[in-house]
Amino acid sequence: MGSSSSSAEPVLPLHIKIMIACQSILTDVSRRSDDTINRSFLNLFNYLVKVPPNEKPIEGIKAVDIVVDPNKNLFLRLFTPTDKASSDQTLPVIIYFHGGGFSFCSPDFFLYDNFCRRMAKNIPAIVVSANYRLSPEYRFPTQYEDGLQSLRLLDSKISNWFPANADLSRCFLAGDSAGGNLAHNVAVRYSAEINDFRELKVISLIAIQPFFGGEERTESELRLTNVPIVSVEKADWHWKAFLPEGCDRDHEAVNVFGPNSVDISGLSKFPVTLVVIGGFDPLQDWQRRYFEGLKRIGKEAYLVEYPKAIHIFYGFPELIESSLLINDVKKFIEKRTHLLT
Repeated sequence: MGSSSSSAEPVLPLHIKIMIACQSILTDVSRRSDDTINRSFLNLFNYLVKVPPNEKPIEGIKAVDIVVDPNKNLFLRLFTPTDKASSDQTLPVIIYFHGGGFSFCSPDFFLYDNFCRRMAKNIPAIVVSANYRLSPEYRFPTQYEDGLQSLRLLDSKISNWFPANADLSRCFLAGDSAGGNLAHNVAVRYSAEINDFRELKVISLIAIQPFFGGEERTESELRLTNVPIVSVEKADWHWKAFLPEGCDRDHEAVNVFGPNSVDISGLSKFPVTLVVIGGFDPLQDWQRRYFEGLKRIGKEAYLVEYPKAIHIFYGFPELIESSLLINDVKKFIEKRTHLLT
C-alpha cells in the first residue's frame, strides 16, 4: 500500500534540512561496520544535543529528572504544567518512550525534551519521558524490561517530585519510532501482568510512526529512497544491533503480526490504540499492517495519517503536521478519558 503523496521527495525548510543532515552525519559516523557504536565520539557532542531539566518553570512547564535505577543509568524526565488552570485540575499521565532505533537518543535530547514540553503544555498532561538502555550494548528484551520497570516505579507513586494532581488511573503509553515499538511491547507485558499494578492504569496506547519491519521489502520501503532520517540500510543496521545474535527481521519484536509473532488476541486488557503514519515515511506499510493486525484480532484501534509528513516530523514545531499531531493526541486523550467518566 502506498501513500497519497504526490511528490517523490518532501518539501522542507532549509534549516530543518540542515538540522537533519547534521544529526544524520553524526549518527552515521558513529555506527561501526561491526554493528557497534562509538559512544565516546557521540559524547563529544552532548553539549549540542542535550538540555538540562528546569525546576524553575519555563513557559509554564517544570522539568525534573528522577533516577529509576542508578546502576542501569535509568531515569525519568517529568514534565509538569505549572499554570493555575492545570494545577487546579487532575491531569492524565503520558508515559513517553523516545525513538532513535533503540540505539540513539534519550529524554534529554533536545527534540524529545521540546516535544514532551509541548504535549505537557497543550494537552495539558503530566508527561513522563522514560529513559532505557540502548543497543547494541543491550539487546532485546532489555528495552522492554526497562520500560516495564518505569511503569512499576510510577505505580509506587515515586518521591515528592510526582505532582499530586497526576491521575495514574488515566495513563497513556506513547512513543515514536523505536519508542512506538517499545510502547507496544510494554503494553503487551503490562496487559499480561495487570493484576500486579495497584494505582497505575494504562487506558490507551499512542504509537507514533512505530518502528516495525520484517524480512519482506514493502512497497513504501522500495519507493521512498530519497527521504530524510530513515532508509532500508539504516533500519536493517538498527535491527541487527537490537536483536539477539542470529535472529532475522521476522523476529517477534520486529514483525509483530508475522510468522513468529506473539499472539495477543487473548489479552483482554490490551489498550485502545492510536497509530500515527506519515506519507513520507518508508516504514508506513509496516505501521499500517500493525493497525490492520490489531483490528483483525478484535482490538480497538484508530489510524491518523499525515500525507506530507516525514519520519520524526513531530520534532519540528515549524511543520504544521507537528501541531496537528499534538491536537489529534489531545482529542484522543480527551475522548478516552471522557469515556471513563
